[in-house]
Amino acid sequence: MDALQQALTALQELEQDTTTPKNVKLKVTNAMKLLAQNTETSIKISKALAELEELSSDTNVQSYTRTQLFNIVSILETV
Repeated sequence: MDALQQALTALQELEQDTTTPKNVKLKVTNAMKLLAQNTETSIKISKALAELEELSSDTNVQSYTRTQLFNIVSILETV
């Protein structure tokens, strides 16, 4: 499994988690849509990273959700 697919799988798991707040789910869904676009890989990853990094600095995000976000960001940064 390539890194992009691995990141999408992790985002889907985060989106389907019932403890994930709605505002986080919206950003995660938006990041998934950005990654699924048929554009240059570096552009879509950059846009998705911007969405996820905005979430990681949100003080209302639970610590384990923030850890998952950091893991997804690190996966995307390796692509």
